[in-house]
Amino acid sequence: MAAKDDAKGPIQVIDRMMKLLDVLATHPEPLGLKQIAQNTGLHPSTVHRILSAMAGGRLVDRMDPGSYRLGMRLLDLGNLVRSRISVRELALPVMRELHAHTGETVNLSVRHDDEIVYVERTSSGRSAMRVVHVIGARAPLHITAAGKLFLLEEGFAKLREYAKRTGLTAHTKNTITSLPLLERELERIQRQGWATDNEEAEIGVRCVAAAVRDDAGQLIAALSISSPADRMKPTWGPLVKESAERIAHAVGHRRDGTRIGAA
Repeated sequence: MAAKDDAKGPIQVIDRMMKLLDVLATHPEPLGLKQIAQNTGLHPSTVHRILSAMAGGRLVDRMDPGSYRLGMRLLDLGNLVRSRISVRELALPVMRELHAHTGETVNLSVRHDDEIVYVERTSSGRSAMRVVHVIGARAPLHITAAGKLFLLEEGFAKLREYAKRTGLTAHTKNTITSLPLLERELERIQRQGWATDNEEAEIGVRCVAAAVRDDAGQLIAALSISSPADRMKPTWGPLVKESAERIAHAVGHRRDGTRIGAA
């Protein structure tokens, strides 16, 4: 019986610490002891005891007069965790699920200058995907579903600069080479929440892509499905979007725009 009590004690303290951190995380300003106790439902003496221990470890900072805020050690630990996170590692399980569900090639890509670079893919070899769908391959932003997401993210003023730099070179008869048409395409993407490529990079191949955002809300990668044009399904747009949001959540992005663990 004593062993059970001993085990329960530390677990209970950890649970209470998490409650305190959650309350402090939802308030940008320092909170007083009484307010923290009210928000957590804990007795003020319990709150004071735990906060004192947390202040010693710099998990919280004690402010005057008798108020508390999240401590700088959390920032140190958060930066360490962030530096060790690989979006490729976090994306792979979701990519495998998406591939198993659709049977098509699933890509993860990032932006480099005026091109998309494919950094990961899952494929069973069912589709004869050529050209841009090999890891390390590149493609201009305006011809790919993934690339259009990055153009939209940068805004329409930057889009005009991109068009001037690249000339919106055609790769197939379906490539969008007109700036007004490309602007309308980005507006459509903005409304629906995912991007498409209608045989614009390669005849016979269509893609659908959605944004992967980090804890700061920045677009860091694009998740996409590539398939022969006759196998692409309208339902894959929402599916890719939901999958991209799962990866983003694993990275630290919240759908409501807040950061996980942010004050």
